[in-house]
Amino acid sequence: MAKAKDNIICELCNRQVDAVTRHHLLPKQEGGRYSETVDLCQPCHSTIHRTFTNRELARGFASVQALQQAEPLQKYLNWIKNKSNIIRIANRRRRYR
Repeated sequence: MAKAKDNIICELCNRQVDAVTRHHLLPKQEGGRYSETVDLCQPCHSTIHRTFTNRELARGFASVQALQQAEPLQKYLNWIKNKSNIIRIANRRRRYR
């Protein structure tokens, strides 16, 4: 669920945004139901889950610093850091039946 506040910052891209969502650093499916969470804008949150599996996140990217240094996210992070307050980007996987 997104929460809206004034002057909030995405902890991954460090941009000021209108709303953030809660990201479990250790995915719930990997035992992180009650683990540490961080506030991310929707584009960053979606990109993380599109880029990595929950197992990959649990094994190698369970901190903001690790995510910020992850090679697969560098192009995205360089792109988004100069964008104004983007609320949504179309980067979700489409499900075909």
